[in-house]
Amino acid sequence: MKNAHDIIRGPVLTEKSYDQIPLKKYSFEVAIDANKVEIKKAIEEIFDVQVDSVNTMTHKGKEKRQGYTSGRTAKVKKAVVTLKESSKPIEFFESMVR
Repeated sequence: MKNAHDIIRGPVLTEKSYDQIPLKKYSFEVAIDANKVEIKKAIEEIFDVQVDSVNTMTHKGKEKRQGYTSGRTAKVKKAVVTLKESSKPIEFFESMVR
């Protein structure tokens, strides 16, 4: 089994993610090979909250060129985690709400 901290790479801090904090929706960058069940267990273990649902999206890496050489940046997987109504909020994000 994977370590919870290996699955959850870090928070995604954008304007859209800030707007979803009052709705108890939090965005995280996660490991590419992690599935929704693993993400849910990792969030519950790390932050001691109750997760209602997990939505994931995978973004392809961008095409980059430098002279003749071309390549791609790394793929990124993001997860939007919705907490249950009865769950306490995640303290890390609460300090960032305007």
